[in-house]
Amino acid sequence: MEFKILRNIENSFKQIRLFPFVFTLLCFGVVALVVYQSYHFAEEQRKKIYVLDNGKSLMVALSQDMSINRPVEAREHVRRFHELFFTMSPDKNAIESNMKRAFNLADQSAFNYYKDLSEKGYYNRIISGNVQQRIEIDSVVANFNSYPYEVKTFARQFIIRSSNLTKRSLITHCELVNSVRSDSNPQGFIIEKFNVVENKDVETVDR
Repeated sequence: MEFKILRNIENSFKQIRLFPFVFTLLCFGVVALVVYQSYHFAEEQRKKIYVLDNGKSLMVALSQDMSINRPVEAREHVRRFHELFFTMSPDKNAIESNMKRAFNLADQSAFNYYKDLSEKGYYNRIISGNVQQRIEIDSVVANFNSYPYEVKTFARQFIIRSSNLTKRSLITHCELVNSVRSDSNPQGFIIEKFNVVENKDVETVDR
């Protein structure tokens, strides 16, 4: 009988020692959860930017990781370059203005292509023939899995003369590298190794 009482006392001591241990573990768990939730809340709040609207109402703007928008910016950069480089009117100043803006978005390869066309009298024929030229971008296909980014652009050129309209298929290839953002290069890319893969007549319609 005494032995049984001793065993019960020993079990009671074990239980008494176990309860503080379990309670301590539980406290550590609660503290860890609170710390994690606090850190997560702080990170979420850091993404919010509070903007005053004319000093009156407070608005919340959410910040985003810049890398999320880079593919969109890259395609817009290429699209803008093509619009400037291939859109022409029979005005020397307008052509030169567009080219200068396009050269801010590309390296020497774009200038070399322009120089080659200029030496062949292409731009002089545009001016003397009173020719309008515009471009429509169909798609910009880019590979963002490797750097520099390879980009292929599929577009249509419309060459408008007084007597007819010529539609041309235009395919170009280039590489994109990261650069410093500026007023003349807001997306922060530079086009390298620019070359025209295809530029051929598809249809000519009399006007």
